[in-house]
Amino acid sequence: MLTDAQKRHLSKILQPVSPPRELHNVYTEDQRRRLLDVVHSGAWKLIIAQHFPNAEALIATFAGGFPEGFEPTLDMFLTPTFRGFYGNYSTCMFPEIQDTFYNPTFLEYAKSYWNADYAKPQMMLFNVNGPCGNKDPGHLDSPSFRGVRYENSPTWLCSIMGRSGLFQDYLIKMAQVITWFSHDANSGFTYWPKGPLEKPARLQPPVYNRGVVVQNEMLVHRGEANGPLERQNPKGLGFDSLFSGEPGNPDGWLVKTGDQVIERYHTDDLRFLVHWSAEVFEDYAELKKNMDGSDNLTYDQVFDTLIKDVRSRGIQIETPTDPLNDPAFIKALNDAYDYGGPAEYPAEAPRELVAA
Repeated sequence: MLTDAQKRHLSKILQPVSPPRELHNVYTEDQRRRLLDVVHSGAWKLIIAQHFPNAEALIATFAGGFPEGFEPTLDMFLTPTFRGFYGNYSTCMFPEIQDTFYNPTFLEYAKSYWNADYAKPQMMLFNVNGPCGNKDPGHLDSPSFRGVRYENSPTWLCSIMGRSGLFQDYLIKMAQVITWFSHDANSGFTYWPKGPLEKPARLQPPVYNRGVVVQNEMLVHRGEANGPLERQNPKGLGFDSLFSGEPGNPDGWLVKTGDQVIERYHTDDLRFLVHWSAEVFEDYAELKKNMDGSDNLTYDQVFDTLIKDVRSRGIQIETPTDPLNDPAFIKALNDAYDYGGPAEYPAEAPRELVAA
């Protein structure tokens, strides 16, 4: 158990370089339709089914743990939110939306946010759901470090590296333009700009074609529940459920588990999030260092640094033989850098219980 002073120290680490900057009318109607058309043409997995092999790996991304002796399972976090990628590795995967990925306005937002000279688009994804609860107490997006990136490393490891504050010299500067399309009058975006133990802030609903410029890797944040309560947990939802467009109906959407349709939505029911992300470089020297691999971290460096730091604070931790896949080791690291979760939530957007 960490002391209050240790938790306060960890909380102060988690502050973005600048507070989020609000945006309005982020995409044109034509761009929105083309972005949705890509979604309509595919079949998309649940977010947690794509990223997390076990509960410990998922919990390592959360802003807060669980009582001692409590055994969480992935079922506790099962919500009907689905994800797909429009672009990755600085490459757009769908020619019909190239103008949204290689977006000069967004690049200027990213450079201005960091007061930097250079930026390049890195990744673009969407999250989509119909009516949906939210069991997330608050989380960080996966940061990337030179040599240890979200593309080549487990989500839990990148998250713990960011929360520890031990690898700031290797942190790759990132900025996101995150936009929502939701008609729900009660569903916004909660974030903690001064650290999770300080006061929260909120992008007020409705959040239709509204967004923020952020550094989500160092900003604890959470989306909010949306839609009628009775529709937020479709019966039959499983880790193999898929979200897709209804054939022949551009505004029709299906959730299927196997061959069974378990839920249907209209476009107006959706909470559709578009997340565009850029790498940012203060100057040419930083650009070169990030690109040429001359100052990259290795896994051995990372685990040696984390283990030494944990032990220096009087916390017992074993040296694992397989640190990337050892659940006990993952939990020990998570506990060592767990500040207990946000201290406060907005009155209009309380935290839903994670488990009964």
